Amino acid sequence: MASTFLVRYGELALKSPPVRREFEHTLERNILDRFRRSDLACRLRSDHGHLYVMTEDAARGSALLRTVFGVTSVSQVTEVSSEVPAIESALLTLADPVLATGSRFAVRTRRVGTHPFTSQELARTLGSAIGVRYADRDLHVDLTHPTVELQVEVRGNRTYLSLDRVAGPGGLPLGVAGKLVALVGGDRGALGAYLMMKRGCATAVVTDGEGPEFAEEVLRKFSPTLRVQPAEGDAVGALGRLAEQERAEGIVLPIPVEGYPQARVDWGDRVLFSPTVGFSDAEVAERWEAVQRLAN
Repeated sequence: MASTFLVRYGELALKSPPVRREFEHTLERNILDRFRRSDLACRLRSDHGHLYVMTEDAARGSALLRTVFGVTSVSQVTEVSSEVPAIESALLTLADPVLATGSRFAVRTRRVGTHPFTSQELARTLGSAIGVRYADRDLHVDLTHPTVELQVEVRGNRTYLSLDRVAGPGGLPLGVAGKLVALVGGDRGALGAYLMMKRGCATAVVTDGEGPEFAEEVLRKFSPTLRVQPAEGDAVGALGRLAEQERAEGIVLPIPVEGYPQARVDWGDRVLFSPTVGFSDAEVAERWEAVQRLAN
């Protein structure tokens, strides 16, 4: 049986209608391409502000979706009609295996469209139904620190129920903001490349030091077509050649503020980026570890 994922995206929704449509179409293409490259079939549909992806392999599908730039979170969902009895029945079935004796639970409801109930009224109705059905389990409603969260999103005439919300990288869809090349020789360079990708920039990398491992094992998870070029002892030359080949609009460097004067000498009129310039080494390490966890 196919599994359905509700895919949320964030700042795309803040763009003007023409830009939003362009970014949404790019996000959809990126998702479909990611599944195609992984030889995993999927179907995709959308409504205002969400995408829905259906696939036969839930574990692989979730892993792919949470590494697509532009995606803020992903939930595997049960889809039912927006009639209260249907929502209640499906939620009771979904909650049964996860509500152990003594569990503290919360029902989180969101509603889009016109319905004969408010989000708060629906949450109270569903919470009461759970309390009655599983009265022998000593359950407690806890909206602050629940051990089980039940997510209910009512969207028009369809409702989506889930138990989790897995974070994605967020940002903008890869490819909506031009081309860059980045120097990746350690975690600072790798994080810089990642942050520019997150802003929608298609980024090729020149690697040195630990860079090949970071590029192949982490960055490629977010950009399957990532072009990787070894520095071979001449990082500036390799970056320049790759920038010309890629017709890149800028260079991403892991340099501090005091490194800019020499970088200007090296690169002339090239546009330079150093997105980690304000981060300490400890902050870089912490943020890069978070990226690695997301990739895995």
